[in-house]
Formats: sequence, C-alpha cells, structure tokens
Amino acid sequence: MARWSLSWLTIWSLAMLVGIAQQRASVAADAVVIDSVVLRPLVEAEVPARQTGVLASIAVEEGASVQAGDLLASLDDRAAKLAVAKAELERAQVHAKATNELRIEYADKALEVARAEMMRSSESNDKFARSISQSQLDVERLTVEKLELERRQAEHDLEIDRFELQLKENAVETAKLDLDLHGVRAPFAGVVALVRGRAGEWVEPGAPVLRLVAVDRLRAEGFAPASILGKVAVGSRATFAASRDNDAVSAAGGVEGVLKFISPEIDPVTSQVRVWAEIDNRQGELRPGEHGELKLQTTEAN
Repeated sequence: MARWSLSWLTIWSLAMLVGIAQQRASVAADAVVIDSVVLRPLVEAEVPARQTGVLASIAVEEGASVQAGDLLASLDDRAAKLAVAKAELERAQVHAKATNELRIEYADKALEVARAEMMRSSESNDKFARSISQSQLDVERLTVEKLELERRQAEHDLEIDRFELQLKENAVETAKLDLDLHGVRAPFAGVVALVRGRAGEWVEPGAPVLRLVAVDRLRAEGFAPASILGKVAVGSRATFAASRDNDAVSAAGGVEGVLKFISPEIDPVTSQVRVWAEIDNRQGELRPGEHGELKLQTTEAN
C-alpha cells in the first residue's frame, strides 16, 4: 500500500513538473528575458577644446542640462575678436573701391568729349579742305583710342577690386570661424557629467574640457543564450525593467525600446551573443549604469 501511494505521488510530482515546464516554454515562445542587463549612454562625448589658448571660463556646472550648440566653456578670445574687427574694416575699405564706378563714368565723359571733338574736326575738314591739319586729326584720333583703353582699364580695375572684395569676405568668415572655435559648445543635447577643465589652464586642441552624456535615449546591453538566434529579430520590441529595492525588478511595467543589435559572433566559452536595445528615456525614469532585465519580443509573438 505504501509502495502504491509512493508511486502515485511520484506520478503526480512528475505531472506537476511537466506542467511547469510547459508553462515556461509558452512564455519563452512569446518573449525572451535577459538578466543582468546594464544601461549605458547611447550618445556620449568628451567635449574638447578646438583652439589653443587659456581657458577663460566654464559656463556650466556638473549636472546641468544643455541643448545642442550651447556654450559650455570659453577660451581667451580677445585677440580673435580684434582679428574679426580688422578683417571687417579691410572688407569695408575694399567694398568702397569695388562699388565705386566713378572711374568708368569719368572715362565715358572724357571719351564722349574726345569723340565729339574729333567728329567736329573731321566735318570741318570735309567742308573746308585742309582747314584741320592731318597731324591734328591724328592726335585727336590717338586721344580717342587712348581714352577707350583707359575706360577698359577702369573696368578691369573694378573687376579686380570685386575679386579682392570676395577675398576679404572670406577673410572675415575665417576670422569669425577662428573666434567661434574659442568657444566649447555642446555637440548634442544632454547632461554635463564631468567638468575636467579649470579656468586659467592652458589647453591644446583636442584636450577634453567636459564630458557630456545624452540621457533621453539609453542603451540596454547584455548577453543572451545563442538559442535566441532565429527567435528574436533586430527591430523587435524590447522592454527594460530596472532592478531596484533589494534587487527586485521594478514593478512599473518597464520602459519600452527597440532591439538594435544582435552580435553575429557566438562566444565559444559561454555560448552567448551580445545584444543591445535602444530605450526611450525621454521621461527620465532611468539612469546610465542601472542594472535590470530586458524582455525581447520573439518573432512568433509578432
């Protein structure tokens, strides 16, 4: 009787285990859950100095939120400002020459008078033979030709001045660019995670001044068993749930995202593949460095 009871107990236990196993398999068919996932910034940068000089000021503090293009720090730019002012004055000087057509207008008037005088002499000579000597006619003709050449030269000089004006325009833009390079600006919207530079320090181009981190989009990265290959596809829905309060997974339902990468390589030791998903953190619920689990929707669920 005892053996009969033990046998039934064993059969019942096996049935329960099979039921539990079937339940886990059905869940696995809908989604894959990856433990020990860590959040990293999707976009981060060591923002460098772009010019040589003394770091004059730091415009932000650690933890400050900034927008793309915001001024974060400034180098001593007094010499650069003077260079811009000089370039603008030189441009104004050349602009005055390049837009001055008085030389051409004067040449037109002088040519008009010389041609009229030559025509009167020619008509007078036609009416009264030899009233004007040939040498006088030759001089007047030469004067007209000379003035025609002077007019062409005035047009040429004006064209050269206009080319010079373009060069001065470029010089102004170059000076303004050099002035702008004395400012350290945010390449994207984010949060200042670390200020490295100090006012008064000498910096070279490329020297990091601040560390900027974008927190509106995060990267949930972890390792999954190679068995997910063929079950989960890039572009499928992902949900990250942070581990908080004594390692308990957040009960808030998680934050939605999209699976962006499945490594083409399988680790030969662990038989795992590296995966990461882009998590929408515009609400600011998560922070880089947090741990949690990542739930990936399978192709069967799609």
